[in-house]
Amino acid sequence: MTALETHPNPDLVVGPDLREAWNTADRRRWGFHNLHRIARYGLHLRSRDVLRLRRRIDRRIGDMPEVRRLTGTTFFSAMVVVRGATLVFEKYAPDFGPGRPHSIMSISKTAMNLVVGRLVADGALDLSSRVGDHIPEIGSGYAGATVQDVMDMNIVNSYDEDYSDPASAALVHEGAMGWRLPPEGRPEETGREFLRSIASDDIVNRSGEPQYKSANTDVIGWVVERVSGRPLRDFFIDIVEAAGLEDALHLSCDRAGVPNLNGGVCMSARDLARYGLLFVRGGRGVMGQQVGSEAFIAATRARTGPRYAPPADRIAYGNQMRTDGRWLGHGGWGGQFLLVDPESGTVAVFFSVLENEDAVDWDYQLETIAMAERIALMEPA
Repeated sequence: MTALETHPNPDLVVGPDLREAWNTADRRRWGFHNLHRIARYGLHLRSRDVLRLRRRIDRRIGDMPEVRRLTGTTFFSAMVVVRGATLVFEKYAPDFGPGRPHSIMSISKTAMNLVVGRLVADGALDLSSRVGDHIPEIGSGYAGATVQDVMDMNIVNSYDEDYSDPASAALVHEGAMGWRLPPEGRPEETGREFLRSIASDDIVNRSGEPQYKSANTDVIGWVVERVSGRPLRDFFIDIVEAAGLEDALHLSCDRAGVPNLNGGVCMSARDLARYGLLFVRGGRGVMGQQVGSEAFIAATRARTGPRYAPPADRIAYGNQMRTDGRWLGHGGWGGQFLLVDPESGTVAVFFSVLENEDAVDWDYQLETIAMAERIALMEPA
């Protein structure tokens, strides 16, 4: 039979700038709003029971100058604030809306705080154990590292995450994640084949600052499967049910069906707020089920991991989350942030899409954090 005429998928083709088409600066906004459809493989999960959010808008939030500024740019997609089960603020860009999924990128990593915390609480995982104890086939980039150091972004290896460099390992990783096509002539690679290729001559982090590596989260997920005997999909079903999500959680996978834990989740802003409430409740679900650990969440807030350089040196990275000692949270590459304040029961969700070349702006993220912090500290109306 004569082969039929085909062409590479235009959304996934890596162009002369070494970036896939959906992730170039002029198409990134569309890409982040549609990654759940762009990724080659994925899971679609919905909860049976939905956490009802009572709507009682606190107009003081919308009147804040920083809220007006950050929700008034062309970057902005969505912002939602809840206190307990009360929706106190909500705003969307004209091209977005409450039922739309948005890529949350690295906020996805926070799920491993819940999963690992539960395994530690159950005595199933020792954080001082070495990755190689659980995954003998892993490469030198992780074999000798403790699970705790991998959770804390506290190791050094060949995986780099410099989005200004189109050849960065973090962008190459996207080929194994199903987010871009592999180079011409190269075979399709699974995520875990890619992880095994990461190497290191010395894994010790002597900088005192987080050594941020998205691959760490996928290695942790591999450890989780080995020690629990459960597929990662089952853990995410538990989390979706416990959060009481209203719409679907979309989770991209590699071609073997292994979830991309480092940044594969797409969901609505309201549902990310519902998810954030799991940390407010100490890992307890809407029906009382335990999917995380209150003690582990408290340990995360103790700031025992490496701290960022000034002016962000009050913030530490540990157990797959950032914290200043009061709030927990995480940023997403390209302009997202989730902040959870267990003391006030406040969750702030911010979605945006940076349109510069590398989708990175640390000052912008610190501005977003400062806005969310101020909201969390407000007295109830």
